[in-house]
Amino acid sequence: MQRRRSTPAGLWGLRWALTWAIGAIAVGALVAVHVFLLPSAAVPDAFKLTKQREVGYRRKASELSWTQEIAPPQRAKLKISTQKVGSMREGASGFEKLWKPPSNHYFVPCVAPSSSHLPPTQSRGYLLVHANGGLNQMRAGICDMVAVARLINATLVIPQLDKRSFWQDSSNFSDVFDEEHFIRTLANDVKIVKKLPKELMTTAKAVIHFRSWSGLDYYQDEISRKWDNYQVIKAAKSDSRLANNNLPSDIQKLRCRAFYEALKFSPQIEALGKLLVERMRSYGRYITLHLRYEKDMLAFSGCTYGLTPAESDELARIRDNISYWKVKEIDSQEQRAKGYCPLTPKEVGIFLSSLGYPSKTPIYIAAGAIYGGDSHLADLHSRFPILLSKEKLASAEELEPFKDYASQMAALDYIVSVESDVFIPSYSGNMARAVEGHRRFLGHRKTINPDR
Repeated sequence: MQRRRSTPAGLWGLRWALTWAIGAIAVGALVAVHVFLLPSAAVPDAFKLTKQREVGYRRKASELSWTQEIAPPQRAKLKISTQKVGSMREGASGFEKLWKPPSNHYFVPCVAPSSSHLPPTQSRGYLLVHANGGLNQMRAGICDMVAVARLINATLVIPQLDKRSFWQDSSNFSDVFDEEHFIRTLANDVKIVKKLPKELMTTAKAVIHFRSWSGLDYYQDEISRKWDNYQVIKAAKSDSRLANNNLPSDIQKLRCRAFYEALKFSPQIEALGKLLVERMRSYGRYITLHLRYEKDMLAFSGCTYGLTPAESDELARIRDNISYWKVKEIDSQEQRAKGYCPLTPKEVGIFLSSLGYPSKTPIYIAAGAIYGGDSHLADLHSRFPILLSKEKLASAEELEPFKDYASQMAALDYIVSVESDVFIPSYSGNMARAVEGHRRFLGHRKTINPDR
């Protein structure tokens, strides 16, 4: 039989000491939990949300929802939430990701001309340009024509804007853009004049539909030969006339300088545009939603999802009556299945909610008149009640000089879109691409493109 060992007296003392130490740690932990899990009223001042337009939590029916205070300073402030401090920090981090710009991946603007880029040489003649389409289609076309003028050694005459399109806009170049700034900014690239010289007004002109997506050889060889017989070349259309790729670096930079630096909006448009941005900023960070749900867009695309039979018939009649819209019979379901249709206002609301944006997020609607008006905006408005637009932010008197001119109204939307914290287009059209590119040029501002 094995003999039982006796326990030395010293070990009994050690056991008692360890027991007391463990007990003290447990009591300390309970005290700490009691202190740090106090209700929000006892949260230290450093964690209280006391400033206007700051973001906080509110728990309703066990659902976590964000709220954003938009009241002016004289109104009641946001109530302190009952959320735990640790949860606040974690949730705030997730909320900030909704607004955080993407990484630039070391891409930076590159528009300065190279050392080999020389001032314009002796002009061989004048280039007249008829810009076609809406505002941003015309802007892109004008920038291409600046590059073409450089390629064929032409003096560019200030372009004529489209006055025959769906919008029936009678604006001149100087109504929409800062003409003097345009000429001055491009002085070292292309010679630009406001009008064709009087002695050439009646001379024979070479009216040419430049071939789409044409490269260097086409302009420097085929088009430049026209100078042998003509002093004036007129570009009947401006859009998509120049290739996107395989052009000299300085020509690409010139296109960018024209678009992002030279084509500045007129002083009166810039002034009201900046005022609209300031008014949106008074609500806090905001999203610009380019909601392509206007009558012309739906008629052209043949997208009738969610519309009544009467509305669908009206859009079909519009499409039939516009001669330069070549496609008349369109299968709406097929268009939608291929992603060729804009998201409906209802779908945009679902999309924004699913991303995690709170219902109190200020949203600027950059668009013309929404087809169907409030009836088609009802669901989006129920999800995001702070829906604003230039018509709501500006007074009738402030909008009076612009309201009958689609291009000028679109320019106001463009300014607010470029300056927004997040830009979301419901359709990838000319404005969507122009704004996204401009935002990237200005510092990779956040743009979200839904997969339709």
